[in-house]
Amino acid sequence: MLKRSGVVLVICAMLASPGVVWAKSQGTMAKKKSYQSYQSRSAKTNKQAHGSPWAHERGWANQARGKFVFGAKNTLLGWTELFTEPYEAAKSGRNVAGGIGRGLLNGVVDTAGGAAHLITFPVTKLDLPLPQGGV
Repeated sequence: MLKRSGVVLVICAMLASPGVVWAKSQGTMAKKKSYQSYQSRSAKTNKQAHGSPWAHERGWANQARGKFVFGAKNTLLGWTELFTEPYEAAKSGRNVAGGIGRGLLNGVVDTAGGAAHLITFPVTKLDLPLPQGGV
């Protein structure tokens, strides 16, 4: 059982790592408003701006709780990106097929990244930014 859990954790890490690289390379991609407000607040309150919204909280307990909630939300709702990305692409006049691909990728990365946040919530120094700030 322990060996199987380790294999699942390694697979989740492997799935999440390309998403982190992809998210950093998409500097011109439009981000969600909530993510931008968290990022700007984080830059004002901390010397280092973090990628996740829970990182702007003060104190370990608040950050751990925020990371747990962020992880749970992305783990449970990450799959919805498969529907929201094509909708946003069609609404803004972009390629819907590209939106489906982006939604599939973001859904997998958000779900796996949310699970990683959920598992590592006590370690608040570890932050794995999700594409577009997660769900």
